[in-house]
Amino acid sequence: MLRSDVEYYLREDLGYNDISCTLVPDREVRAVIFTKEDCTLAGLDIAMEFFNYLGILAETEYKQGDTVKKGSRIFSLRGSSVSILRSERVVLNFLGHLCGIATLTRSCVDTVRKFSDTKVACTRKTTPGLREYEKKAVIAGGGDPHRFNLSDAVMIKDNHVKMMGIESAIESARKKASFTQKIEVEVESTDDALLAAGFGADIIMLDNMAPATVIKTMEALRKASVPEHIIIEVSGGIGPGNLEEYAKTGVDVISMGSIIHQARWVDISLEFTS
Repeated sequence: MLRSDVEYYLREDLGYNDISCTLVPDREVRAVIFTKEDCTLAGLDIAMEFFNYLGILAETEYKQGDTVKKGSRIFSLRGSSVSILRSERVVLNFLGHLCGIATLTRSCVDTVRKFSDTKVACTRKTTPGLREYEKKAVIAGGGDPHRFNLSDAVMIKDNHVKMMGIESAIESARKKASFTQKIEVEVESTDDALLAAGFGADIIMLDNMAPATVIKTMEALRKASVPEHIIIEVSGGIGPGNLEEYAKTGVDVISMGSIIHQARWVDISLEFTS
């Protein structure tokens, strides 16, 4: 996190006349940050950015992706009482939000692992301004970040296909894309999946398909001897409630916007100990 980002988030919370944090005597104190429920940790590096900026000595025995029990002490803090109070809400907001994403991601990955080695990925359905941190929380939970932005790969979606057709869209992408960029095509039918494979897509996304249709499409692709290097991804309407059915389909990747936008914040608190 850039210094300017740290200052922006602190300024947003402190405002221009912070009386609350300056009510207490400004002296060296100790404090702890602990979790009130079991969770997978994420955002520890971000918390350290705020502590370092405010001159707070912070220690932790944990790392990103560790799973901890209710009551676990995530950080031990020592520093100015005023500075610790000023860091409190911003740090807890980041930790609560990002640990929530990591925890849900870990749960989804564990569900899929009962049936296959299929990757669990997030999408670009992220909070504006927080994408980098939310995707890193997915990584902490054992998931795949997918694309961080539109430049990472070329995505041919339904509106591209409606305007250009699958073949023309792939041909145009091949001409414009770097050799380092994969071309992914979103399809909604078995026939279009076969077309995308035939025209040289690197990744085929089966969008909003029911599990039974995904299985049918996978069988059709195998019968057509589609090259093994083509990655098959499924996405759209997938959440913890129906994840098991998609885990049984044999796809390479299950991408889920829900592991970010449906993640529940983890309850994390800060208390002075002296």
